[in-house]
Amino acid sequence: MTVPSSPSEYPRVRLMPKADARAIRHGFPWVYANELVTDRRTRKLAPGTLAVLEDAGRNSLGLVAVNPLSRIICRMLDPDPDARITPDWFAARLARALALRETLFDAPFYRLVHAEADGLPGIIIDRFDDSCVIQPNAAWAEAQLPALTEALASVSGVSNLLKNASGRARRLEGLDDAPAVLRGKAPSGPVPVPMNGATCMADLTGGQKTGLFYDQRPNHAFAARLAANGARVLDLFSHVGGFSLTALAAGAASALAVDSSTAALALAEAGARATGVAERFETRRGDAFEVLAALAQDGAQFDLVICDPPAFAPSKQALEAGLRAYERLARRTAPLVAGGGFLVLCSCSHAADLARFRAACIRGIGRAGRQAQLLHTGFAGPDHPVLPQLAESGYLKALFFRL
Repeated sequence: MTVPSSPSEYPRVRLMPKADARAIRHGFPWVYANELVTDRRTRKLAPGTLAVLEDAGRNSLGLVAVNPLSRIICRMLDPDPDARITPDWFAARLARALALRETLFDAPFYRLVHAEADGLPGIIIDRFDDSCVIQPNAAWAEAQLPALTEALASVSGVSNLLKNASGRARRLEGLDDAPAVLRGKAPSGPVPVPMNGATCMADLTGGQKTGLFYDQRPNHAFAARLAANGARVLDLFSHVGGFSLTALAAGAASALAVDSSTAALALAEAGARATGVAERFETRRGDAFEVLAALAQDGAQFDLVICDPPAFAPSKQALEAGLRAYERLARRTAPLVAGGGFLVLCSCSHAADLARFRAACIRGIGRAGRQAQLLHTGFAGPDHPVLPQLAESGYLKALFFRL
């Protein structure tokens, strides 16, 4: 994408009179397509074009990235309409993000950039020691990838920079799904990631998303406290086994990890060997609901059951069906929990807010004939900060029940 030689050359786009300019001034980072004047000139802007956003009275609100193909037609980049999006601009934001993570963590394994909450809309960066995986999930980020890459290498000192291009967000922005090595080289195999006394294995090139879900780290730790005294653990939708491996490292007697991905379970088994708990760890490949039915038929009982499914409600259109799926999952898992045992139900659906997700889970537990105490509500770790003005940035919920 061609960057204007001077800020005055940025095109200008304007909010419709009905749009809430005050929300933008107070930090809301998005403009939806039905809030912007989309004349012929605006519709012809290339996805990722930088422009000055104006209110209906033609007062400047800041510098935005425009994508006429997206429902989120503008993303606020900088309240200064004269800002230049250069490697130095990226470096300032990356340095601020890095300073927070270095305060929070002793080892370089964390989410380094959490999109809008770190001032880089649509950009996810996860760090794995000397490698970073970038997800440029917005058209402007894809267009500015060379500048971002240069700044990231300079600020972090990381040698290997990889691009992950999977996921629904890129499709909604009209972007491809082609991964790439941006700098250095890809790791020759899975990367061991120490977390909460366990070792998880991350596949940075062939795994889901960036290879590991750091967001559940504090919830892994809380669940492990419930398993520490010899618990029998069932880890549904286990991915690479974060919950079960942490529980075993804390003293659980056994853990069964269930996932539909053979590759993810192989990584979980490698993590169990690296953690030194392989003799207490078992995996089972299959659809979670089918496995639940088989376990119920066998009369299986567990002291701790964890369900961390993919987003059942990835959009508002899918909300009602997603809530029914969460209720069904709670109803099917509750009978497998031994008396006095614990059930952990998680949602990464930003469309399902905490209150509605909690209500669906409680209905499911009740319909299973169980009574519950809600012990704890967990969220994503502090390397996934929330932008207060953007509810979507606080997507993860984890409910810890004692049955």
